Amino acid sequence: MTEVATTADSYAEQFGRFKQQTVLPGALASLRDDAFRCFDRLGFPTTRLEDWRFTNVAPIAETAFVAQVAQVAQTEGTDHTRVDFDALDLPRLGGPELVFVNGTFAPALSTTDGLPAGARARSLAAVLAHGNHENGAEAVASRLGELARIEGQSFTALNTAFLRDGAVIEVPPGVVVETPIHLLFVTRSHTAPVLSQPRVLLVAGEHSQVQVVESHTGDGETAYLSNTVTEIAAGDHAVVDHYTLVREADAACRVGSLHANLGRASNFSSHTISLSGAFVRNEASVVLGGEGGTYTLNGLYLANGRQLVDNQTTIDHAQPHCDSHELYKGILDGRSRGVFNGKIIVRLDAQKTDAKQSNKALLLSEDAQVTTKPQLEIFADDVKCTHGATVGQLDEDSLFYLRSRALSREQARQLLIHAFAADLLGHIKVEAIRQQLDALLLERLPVAG
Repeated sequence: MTEVATTADSYAEQFGRFKQQTVLPGALASLRDDAFRCFDRLGFPTTRLEDWRFTNVAPIAETAFVAQVAQVAQTEGTDHTRVDFDALDLPRLGGPELVFVNGTFAPALSTTDGLPAGARARSLAAVLAHGNHENGAEAVASRLGELARIEGQSFTALNTAFLRDGAVIEVPPGVVVETPIHLLFVTRSHTAPVLSQPRVLLVAGEHSQVQVVESHTGDGETAYLSNTVTEIAAGDHAVVDHYTLVREADAACRVGSLHANLGRASNFSSHTISLSGAFVRNEASVVLGGEGGTYTLNGLYLANGRQLVDNQTTIDHAQPHCDSHELYKGILDGRSRGVFNGKIIVRLDAQKTDAKQSNKALLLSEDAQVTTKPQLEIFADDVKCTHGATVGQLDEDSLFYLRSRALSREQARQLLIHAFAADLLGHIKVEAIRQQLDALLLERLPVAG
């Protein structure tokens, strides 16, 4: 192991205090212990590992982040008002909204108005604290860690070791949630580097429908680490639409992983939009575990300065007659770096698979870099699988054409860059998010020639 990996030893003392202050049901307590042992053994990943070959985690491993502990739940969030969150310029969705500050649920800032009968959106800490059958604590505890495995996954193991709070969303069979459920995660790091590690569990029953939006943001000039894990179980014929909006502080590090399993004839779409943060790693691992499932995976990222944005995706076709459609686009300026590693696996019995993957990157400066690595592992013989990757700059002929129509060079550049991203934004079904992202895109796109 390298020096970077061994710095994980500094978390042992924090974990000991954390265990004393946080009580979990028996099975989860054992999982927590196993997770820390796994993390302690693995350390932070190094560039010797294939999945991390192009991403150096030194900014995370060399910073003494402080994990949030149980007593924070009594104070965190009470010092913040709705005005603070409005200043963050987040979309207003007009429905259920659960707010978390440094990974801890803030009930005074949250609402569950708009949920239909039977559907529930709750704090994970509150569910586990009750620990009774009526509250569903046993069912929730049995689900945690079912999809997000800790073996070989340092950051998932670290999140599980410090498991404390997050969001639990349960949609019973046949229930349709009309209004998107908004999960707002705010990290505030003003005096010490904070380690925020919320967990999200979404269980969508058979024939149910739900939209969930995760907004990840923060403030302050002190570096912080947001390490989030989301697990989604979609029942047969369920329709789930999931969004991850990353707008972390400029000095922030973020590692987020999504793990999902799709039932028979289910329809799952996930969209990841990364707009800011010094170090951003987005992981998505989805298993099409039921025949006839459909998965749509879209991603858009903007990077400038010395930002790093790393997108890692794995789509596992485990059953026949399943479709997957993946499109990622990146816009990079300055000395920023982008990484895309997309893997599609088609199992032996997954005949009639239709899988499409496309990754496109637009470089706006000579110093911006992107590394792309599409992968196909096909073990079936009756399939349609395609992948493509392009990396390029703005087309000078198009710029000339637009300038001949009385646009300045800056206006022409902005119009072409916006058009590059606009078709992906068109896949977003939540109108409020689509409009705000479109406005943010115009605001943040560079115009200098």
